[in-house]
Amino acid sequence: MAKDFDSVTGGKGLTVAPSPLNEVKLDLGIILAIGVLLLLVQGRALESLSLQLLLLLSYGLLGMLWIVIRVHRIMAQFNHERERNQDGPQ
Repeated sequence: MAKDFDSVTGGKGLTVAPSPLNEVKLDLGIILAIGVLLLLVQGRALESLSLQLLLLLSYGLLGMLWIVIRVHRIMAQFNHERERNQDGPQ
């Protein structure tokens, strides 16, 4: 049985480079997936066009706020660790 080395990933699997923002990428993917589902369902759940727009706008703003807060926290933690490493013993 021969191994197939013609795969795009080279047999290593799908990997993501280490980054402090990988958690935010996952959150964004989840928010987008739920947003698409909400977009598909909202037309049947609500009759009024204005309520549909309000629902989608609210979800979009809450998702945006969540991502901005997460990025702010992670970057503050990253900067704090970087400053601590610069001020360390020399």
